[in-house]
Amino acid sequence: MASELRRVERALISVSDKSGLIDFARALADLGIELVSTGGTAKALSEAGLAVRDVSDLTGFPELMDGRLKTLHPKVHGGLLAIRENPEHEAAMLAHNIAPIDLLVVNLYPFEATITRGAPFAECIENIDIGGPAMIRAASKNFNDVTVVIEPEDYESVLNELNARKGSTSLELRRRLAQKAFARTATYDATISNWFAAEIGEKVPAYRAFGGKLIESLRYGENPHQSAAFYSSPDKRAGVTTARQVQGKALSYNNVNDTDAAFELVAEFDPEKHAAVAIIKHANPCGVAQAATLAEAYQLALRCDPVSAFGGIVALNRRLDAEAATEIVKIFTEVIIAPQADEEAIALVAAKKNLRLLLTGGLPDVRAPSLTFRPVAGGFLVQERDNAVIDDLEPRVVTKRAPTESEWRDLRFAFRVAKHVKSNAIVYAKDGATVGIGAGQMSRVDSSRIAAMKAQEASEAAGLTESLAKGSVVASDAFFPFADGLLAAAAAGATAVIQPGGSVRDNEVIAAADEAGLAMVLTGIRHFRH
Repeated sequence: MASELRRVERALISVSDKSGLIDFARALADLGIELVSTGGTAKALSEAGLAVRDVSDLTGFPELMDGRLKTLHPKVHGGLLAIRENPEHEAAMLAHNIAPIDLLVVNLYPFEATITRGAPFAECIENIDIGGPAMIRAASKNFNDVTVVIEPEDYESVLNELNARKGSTSLELRRRLAQKAFARTATYDATISNWFAAEIGEKVPAYRAFGGKLIESLRYGENPHQSAAFYSSPDKRAGVTTARQVQGKALSYNNVNDTDAAFELVAEFDPEKHAAVAIIKHANPCGVAQAATLAEAYQLALRCDPVSAFGGIVALNRRLDAEAATEIVKIFTEVIIAPQADEEAIALVAAKKNLRLLLTGGLPDVRAPSLTFRPVAGGFLVQERDNAVIDDLEPRVVTKRAPTESEWRDLRFAFRVAKHVKSNAIVYAKDGATVGIGAGQMSRVDSSRIAAMKAQEASEAAGLTESLAKGSVVASDAFFPFADGLLAAAAAGATAVIQPGGSVRDNEVIAAADEAGLAMVLTGIRHFRH
């Protein structure tokens, strides 16, 4: 409708991200739109030969307090908030010489980038924008009359409308941009509040907010009847959100979830010590191994559960090479995620056009503190990420027999994997590879039996006469409440056990381990994952 169009005659531009600025401003000027600007933005426009009015000229006040105070003025906010065609507002504007501002182009001080590079506290504080969010909120509230632009990505759509509508914008566009602007300031403030809470050691703030920026809209969620989208947070943790997709079709909701689980698991393994591979299905590992090469590690991981690995996610802790790529593409795989890849490996993967290849540039720091959150009805749960690492623990031998050197190596490996298996979790491992995994069962003894069954099935698939669980070690993510789960592991052929301990029946479990001839160590750290 014609009445919903609003002509743009004056634009206030103040941006920290100056990409595309000059071309955009020149196009506005060509449409006869007056340019008003501040500080560095005004300087950039002027140096480009554009006529620009300094905001100080508009307000009658100079920038004060090292630039902290420049746009917080009635002539700025009045120009943004005034309702056009409202007699009282028009009278106030006339009485106080307030000129309407029809287009606001503002992006915020780079607070997220400042904290990401670990800047000092005082520098981070100085990069908290005050005037920008205030103007954005004012313009967004008055979307009926004012167009607000908060990032260069929207320059083109605004110019297209201005050109198509002879210098005016539509209500539809203004509403869409206003919603985006409110979301941007909300995300910005959430980042500041969470950073500030961490800086002062406030683990349970009275209010908690999270925000993110759209990466892409997904075809659907876990199931086709659910809508979904993928967002990045200000936490620049290396992984699926930061990865470059080299090839393959678009990621699905389940792909993203599973790929994240896979990469977080494989990051537990130091690439300087071992090549490591994790194969994930439905956010649980179906095979994990470490070896001298990625190809060898992949073959060992695949051996653990070759049936479940079909259509899985493969995560690597080193650069994908041609030898490993050759092995991985032999079966159907949804996603490969790695820090980097050789050109030859990329070419091999390219033969499978639907196979997604993601390169992250690095591994996430498994020790770095960060938060995770999960929605519940009417709210959400927040917790610190489980960043306990077995290398930092001192497991305590509680049985008569201590583990052998090789058992110790496998115990540490198995407990590292168990941290990433849905509870109740049981992991059988031998020679740096999982041989049976039991996940997500209501009782620990069931998980233990399932893991033993998986080990037997893997043995049969490999043409072996003896179960791979024979001579293995077992990791449990939490204590054994009864001895039955431990005895099930012993019956499967396990020789050593690692578990957190802490049960009121620990002595009974220890006695059962001694009677079975098992070596057992307690870590004191539980790794529940629900």
